Amino acid sequence: MDFYGHIIDGVEVPSLDGGTMDDIDPYTRQPWASIASGTKADADRAVAAARRAFDEGPWPRMGFEKRQQLMHRLADLMEAHADELAMADTRDMGKPITQSRHDVARSIWNVRFFADHARMSMSEAYPMDSGHHAYAQMDPAGVAVAISPWNFPLMLATWKFVPALAWGNTVVLKPAEDTPVSATITARLAIEAGFPPGVFNVVHGYGPDSVGSALTENPDVDRITFTGESGTGKVISRAAAANLIPVSLELGGKGANLVFEDADLDNAVHWAVESIFRNAGQVCLAGSRLYVQRGIYEEFMLRYKHAAEALVVGDPKDPATQFSAALASEQHFTKVRSYLDEQSLAGGRVVTGGLGDGWSVRPTIIADAPATARVIKEEIFGPIVVATPFDTEDEAIALANDTRYGLNAMVFTENLSRAHRVAGKLRAGTVWVNCFFIRDLRAPFGGVGESGVGREGGNFSREFFTEPKAVVMQIDRG
Repeated sequence: MDFYGHIIDGVEVPSLDGGTMDDIDPYTRQPWASIASGTKADADRAVAAARRAFDEGPWPRMGFEKRQQLMHRLADLMEAHADELAMADTRDMGKPITQSRHDVARSIWNVRFFADHARMSMSEAYPMDSGHHAYAQMDPAGVAVAISPWNFPLMLATWKFVPALAWGNTVVLKPAEDTPVSATITARLAIEAGFPPGVFNVVHGYGPDSVGSALTENPDVDRITFTGESGTGKVISRAAAANLIPVSLELGGKGANLVFEDADLDNAVHWAVESIFRNAGQVCLAGSRLYVQRGIYEEFMLRYKHAAEALVVGDPKDPATQFSAALASEQHFTKVRSYLDEQSLAGGRVVTGGLGDGWSVRPTIIADAPATARVIKEEIFGPIVVATPFDTEDEAIALANDTRYGLNAMVFTENLSRAHRVAGKLRAGTVWVNCFFIRDLRAPFGGVGESGVGREGGNFSREFFTEPKAVVMQIDRG
């Protein structure tokens, strides 16, 4: 098996204690790579390298143009290695290869966008009447720790470390222990692109009492950005608070998908499939609660069932596969499977789907579950959707907002006034109207409630990864 080490101070290295962990392909259920398994000592070594690179190195001082050039060089190399990166994510988590290729393309766009955005962003000036002039200077914050999830290994890693780098910070990235390879490949490419030592570090390992906790508790860290489960986000928030480290947390979700009687049914069914069955539902933005207006409920459900059953299930490495015959890990499969027991369904019935072979759950639609059922209340993070009819617009809004999460929602209607009205009343960080998963990287991204703290994207990432400084000058001594 190939070995993938930590990238620390511009060099790929093993763990200080020699520890390794197997990287399991969830489709074959066999190890396919060996990964350096770090400890607190490795995490501290990575932070120390990033600290030196920020305090003494050229990266924060080289200016936006030079950083932009190096980041575009990284994007060029990622394009040249796109197939390798895509296959790494597919083998790590079982994502269909066509989706992994799409994720790699979006990752490259993240690199190019933030490289350009940082250089083109404007600051603010504040003309004063007293013979003075004030302006804001956006200085890099320092050492940023980025902890990325396993469901979109490369794409969500770039969403975090790229804007931090673009604004002159140095970074320690901890990818999820189940999906580490694309991060190491990208860090190797950053070295090849000419990134100075210590600017972009990757350290592998587990979270509690290991690399994750060491990174979040280190007082030499200036920012922590995390995407993952809400409970872990709370732990990270508590650890960061001890050192007053600002955090950006993009956490769980239980997205509501509202389909009104005047919706374009073909479009609504298409996106209802994409929003829960893409990536086998292992998406924080998944539309796992489906609410359909009663007048079209039966027709919609018939079309929806046929569309779910028509998905091509198979080997994720096969380009023809639309739905992987494996969830990301045995542990995660065990969790998702538990939502199909009688207690979790609470009287709901399985319209189609259920358990598949190996670590798989087929595209599953549940109907007639009560609002208090576990499948409706909890984030499943799997290919399981619960459909419920509604009568009125106000009822649909109330059902959508009946959750402790608030990451996203979808609205399907051809009525422009209704679209604006409903979107305005939904308690969610993002509302998609007649679509799903469409992003503008300038727009704010994040959630409310247990879906997170803060926003990232465009100037929102700039605000998080910089320390704004007010400069006041006297310009008239008369």
